[in-house]
Amino acid sequence: MGTKTFHSHGKLLISGEYVVLDGAVSLAIPTRFGQSLTVEPINSATLIWSSFDENNQIWYKNEFSFDEIQSQISSNNNELTKRLIQILKSAIKLNPSFLNHSSGLKVTTRLDFKKDWGLGSSSTLINNIAQWANIDAFKLLKLTFGGSGYDIACAQHNQPISYQLNNGNPVIQEVNFKPPFKDHLYFVYLNKKQNSRDGIAHYNLNKPHVLQINDISNISHKLIKAKSLSEFEALITLHEDYISNIIKQKPVKELLFSDFKGSIKSLGAWGGDFILVASEENPKTYFKNKGFETVIPYEDMIFKI
Repeated sequence: MGTKTFHSHGKLLISGEYVVLDGAVSLAIPTRFGQSLTVEPINSATLIWSSFDENNQIWYKNEFSFDEIQSQISSNNNELTKRLIQILKSAIKLNPSFLNHSSGLKVTTRLDFKKDWGLGSSSTLINNIAQWANIDAFKLLKLTFGGSGYDIACAQHNQPISYQLNNGNPVIQEVNFKPPFKDHLYFVYLNKKQNSRDGIAHYNLNKPHVLQINDISNISHKLIKAKSLSEFEALITLHEDYISNIIKQKPVKELLFSDFKGSIKSLGAWGGDFILVASEENPKTYFKNKGFETVIPYEDMIFKI
């Protein structure tokens, strides 16, 4: 085997956070920031794993014996190592011939974005390992991190998608989401990473009923087709109201940016990561004055072929 490299896109969930788990149609976009994984043979009987961040600084390094990966019991106490071995074991479960050899391998992963941004350091890793192991990434996700799988769909697609779970199975459609007002859309990082598993656990205590799920699906369809900034702003504000009622939390605009002239929507689990900002005027100064330095125009965030 020669050297092989795999790459996956990061993700942003524009609509349908939480309710995507219960069958709502959601709008999601792959980002131009992603993660690569390179596998190359080496002359040793071990697997050497190195992970680099966006500044080419190593943030994780370890060496495993293939026996440790294949065995049912791991003696390692490092959380990152335990998680990585769990993913590799799960990949072997789905493809028993994966890593079933004694020749050494050097694996290198490289992120294009800050780990704390919440753009999918886990989902891009899962999708890359699935490509390497020649298995279904959605099945690997189910055995490891769980979740709706929209992030895996983004990892695999080159343009915006609508995403829906139908009896637990993903229904994915590429959509023509090219808003004419895209120059008025921005992504702002809230300076903290949100654990989506915690958010989902809270959501599961407040399950929505079918009508609310249908309402969110309708908003997703309308967002995709929105022709004006004012229409788009009204839709994301309505979406915030619906999710606020379901999860019993105040919308982020009300909490942090009540004086902002424009509309704001949480993306993914509420309380961290990125928000979507729709504004007639460039909002960079406003957010920087509030201590939020990372303001990325829409065109600079989304993946473009």
